[in-house]
Amino acid sequence: MITLLNQETNYNNTTYTKIENICSRNYLSIYLFLLLIIPDIYIYKSYITKSTGGNPFGWLWFIPSVILLFALVWILLSSRDALAIQHLIGTFTITYMTIVLPKTIFMICSLLDLPLKYLFKWQIQPFSWLGIILGTGMMLMVLYGAIWGKTRFDVKQVTFASPNLPAAFDGYRIAQISDIHTGSWNGDRTALQKAVDLINAQQTDLIVFTGDIVNTKASELEPFENILAQLKAPDGVFSILGNHDYGPYHNWPTTEARDQNIRDVQNKQASMGWQLLNNDHVILKRATDSIALIGVENNGEPPFSQYSDLPKAMEGTEQCSFKLLLSHNPTHWRREVLDTDIDLMLSGHTHAMQFAFGRHSPSRFMYPEWSGLYMEGKQGLYVNVGLGYIGLMPLRFGAWPEITVITLKQLKMEN
Repeated sequence: MITLLNQETNYNNTTYTKIENICSRNYLSIYLFLLLIIPDIYIYKSYITKSTGGNPFGWLWFIPSVILLFALVWILLSSRDALAIQHLIGTFTITYMTIVLPKTIFMICSLLDLPLKYLFKWQIQPFSWLGIILGTGMMLMVLYGAIWGKTRFDVKQVTFASPNLPAAFDGYRIAQISDIHTGSWNGDRTALQKAVDLINAQQTDLIVFTGDIVNTKASELEPFENILAQLKAPDGVFSILGNHDYGPYHNWPTTEARDQNIRDVQNKQASMGWQLLNNDHVILKRATDSIALIGVENNGEPPFSQYSDLPKAMEGTEQCSFKLLLSHNPTHWRREVLDTDIDLMLSGHTHAMQFAFGRHSPSRFMYPEWSGLYMEGKQGLYVNVGLGYIGLMPLRFGAWPEITVITLKQLKMEN
């Protein structure tokens, strides 16, 4: 049974999260405002006034930024609960990134031409042309990620070999999905149906979901319950809760309402045929062999919630030579899991910040392990970058929505 959020420590975590959210929102607003006006003023002074000869129509250059500024102020004043208007904020985010980021890139590159112009008297402006190319590329990436990238489902094949895997499980296949965030899909049942069909088409032995099925409210699941219920595997569909599933980012009228929402999230998963592992485990059997599938509640560093009880979840798994853990936040691996005999941990949470170039992503500055398979000795961690996206930033580029198929192999040890 899930730990209810009416304990004193949970109140403190929630308060800390709200304070962090308010501070982050204020700082972000300042950054957005500065990025909005500084490149515009620079480009207007350096280029627009020269090309228009001081014509009053040159002021039309500022119209897109003025509209964005009014939209930013309206968003800040209209609601304290950003998720309540997330689709409007998402539209603003894409529009902002499409217009402002190319200007910012161009401004930075253009500034690099100034020494060439004034010290070496160059007439050409190579860095400005580079800024045009890079800015245009950024604009195209944002538009691609917002229109097509967020539903460009990527099936990744991964092999994990372990000497502890029983012979009967050699070749055992697991489909992992994570971070669906149904509230961000804006009722797009067609895209999610495509993802479910892809997952089922892999014909794996087991399907696992590693948290964040909603943004905040259980009601977000309602348009998609019958689709997600179609996920089937011989050994079942198992899930855990992520930080969003506890509802910390919504202004609940009472703690009772918040606790009821968490129960609703659990009940809806049960009605879909998913088995939720809240600090619990199941034993999967093949012939006379068995492995342990363990699931814990969210284990995150502040301000993310921490409700996991790994020792409790592992009680009764001692007879299993191979242990598989589901834990939403990958930082749990180094903070606790590596000190146990768990062979493989599956997680999500990072999204790779929904933007990557190969093995390079902004998320690497926040998470030591943010995407793919990591090894420490014989122990492994796999981080899935998520199937969905945060509605406040409805795009993916490079970090395509992921379906992972993990094949377990028995590693033969040489004598």
